[in-house]
Amino acid sequence: MYAPELLPLPRYEADHHAPRRQLDDVALKRWAGMLARAEIAFEFDWDKPMELLERAPRLRWVQASSSGIGPMLVRLKLAGSRLVVTNAASIHAQPLAEFVLMGALYFAKDMPRLTEHKAAKTWQRFCGRQLDGTRMLLIGMGKVGARVAELCAALGVEVIGNRRSALGTLPTGVSRMVNAEGIDAELPNIDWLVLAAPDTPETAKMIDGRRLDLLPPHAVIINIGRGSLFDEPALIERLASGRIRGAALDVFAKEPLPEDSPLWDMPNVIVSPHSASTVAQENDRLVDLFIENIGRYLEGRALVNEFDHGRLY
Repeated sequence: MYAPELLPLPRYEADHHAPRRQLDDVALKRWAGMLARAEIAFEFDWDKPMELLERAPRLRWVQASSSGIGPMLVRLKLAGSRLVVTNAASIHAQPLAEFVLMGALYFAKDMPRLTEHKAAKTWQRFCGRQLDGTRMLLIGMGKVGARVAELCAALGVEVIGNRRSALGTLPTGVSRMVNAEGIDAELPNIDWLVLAAPDTPETAKMIDGRRLDLLPPHAVIINIGRGSLFDEPALIERLASGRIRGAALDVFAKEPLPEDSPLWDMPNVIVSPHSASTVAQENDRLVDLFIENIGRYLEGRALVNEFDHGRLY
């Protein structure tokens, strides 16, 4: 069942958060009837998502278009439900890894200085840095983190990974692994702190003021996980004082980022509107993933990117 005339109208390519259309009662009733018959859904209900289980009694599996869907499922009271849910983690690995590279290169080549000098028409030579030989602590070693490690290591960055257990096979590009207890010891010796972890009770504000103060002054923070991973006021304070060199942020504690946030005016901060994962190829890749999972579903095989209701990712 497919009725594009009932779906939200995208504002840009790969827009999965478009505003709903103004539909009459006949159209809404038609949509409700489709939901009532559905066993599989490509994305969640745009109309009344809080009532999904009641409106779709036959529904067994939902393919989501996002990666970090844990908080949303909790909010919709679907976490721990009968639904099988698959996310889009593998789809966003490459563009998010490219955002990490962009953020690191932005500060290694001192783009804030170049931007300032260009505006002032100032010709002044200076000494930049190269990524080769620098060190990164990468928190979160899922599919996104694995791709970040692979790309950064290819440019000579030493990547130290973090996951629940430091044991097991090292992902490509990771020199060594630490668990949560090992994070503090690594922070004073890194150039790049990259967050690619999901939003769970265990990761909430895991990088607080105390941990920020363990970083060297030249360190740069890159967040492609969730805004909840940082104590944002503590980060703003240290960025403003120069205690931390800079940050490349795709996610924030509150989104959209409020107009009065100091982050907007900081020359040492890249503000990305939670769009680092959104690229022109995204929809095609999501459809490919959905088709792959449909085949697996019909054959009774394990689905790709199945959400763990216990771990919330």
